[in-house]
Amino acid sequence: MILYYVRHGDPTYVPDELTPLGHRQAEAVARRIARHGIDRIYSSTSVRAYETAQPLGEILKKEITQMDWCNEKYAYNDTAVFDENGKKWWAMDYMPIRRVFAGEKCRRLGSEWYEHPELSPWRDQFKAAMERVNRETDAWMRELGYEHDREAGLYHVVRDNPERIALFAHAGFGRIFLSSLLDISYPEISLHTDMGHTGVTVIEFIEREGVCMPRMLTYSNDAHIYEDNLPTHYNHRVFI
Repeated sequence: MILYYVRHGDPTYVPDELTPLGHRQAEAVARRIARHGIDRIYSSTSVRAYETAQPLGEILKKEITQMDWCNEKYAYNDTAVFDENGKKWWAMDYMPIRRVFAGEKCRRLGSEWYEHPELSPWRDQFKAAMERVNRETDAWMRELGYEHDREAGLYHVVRDNPERIALFAHAGFGRIFLSSLLDISYPEISLHTDMGHTGVTVIEFIEREGVCMPRMLTYSNDAHIYEDNLPTHYNHRVFI
C-alpha cells in the first residue's frame, strides 16, 4: 500500500474554505498524484480539506470518504494551551513547551512524552489527544489490512493491500497522525517538521515475513507548486 497524506491548500480559517490560490494548489496536486492512480480518496470533514480533495475526485471520478476524526478542530482542542496572557497556542508553538520537547528527558520518554514533569499541567489533555488519535489511526489501518503492534513498533499484515490511498487533512493534525502511524514521538516530529499547503507526504507499506514497518518516502513535497508555476511562498513566508 502507498499512502499519500496531503495537507489542504491555502485557506481562510474563518470562514473555513480555500482561497483562490488554495484552489489552484488543489488542482495542481490533483494532477500530480492522479498520474499514479489513486484507489481511494479520504478527507477530513473540514471544508478546506474537502475542497482540496475535490479536484482529485473529479479527475478520477471517485467518491471522497470524509473522516471526522481527522478534523483539525479536535487536535487543536486537545493540544492547544493558554499562556499567561490568555493567548491560545498549539503546544508545539508555545516556547516553554518547545523547550521541554527539545530536551533529552522528553526524548527518553518516547511515546509517553506527556509524562514529563514540566508538562503536568497539560498531561491529561495531551494523553487523551494521543490515545484518541492512536485508537482511530489503528482502527483505520486495520480496515486497510494492517494490525498495529505498538509495543513492537510494526504492523502485522492481515491482508495484502496493493492500493494507493490519498488522505487530505491538516498540518496540526498531521503531526499527531504521523507520530501515531510511524511510531515517532510527537515532540520530535512536531518540533522538527512542518507541512506546506498541499505538501505531499508519501508512506510506503511493504510486507516482509508477514509484517510491515512503514517507510516515509517524501515529506511535504511541493513539486507540483513549481511545475504549475504557482507562488512558492512557504506558508506565507518567503524563502530564497
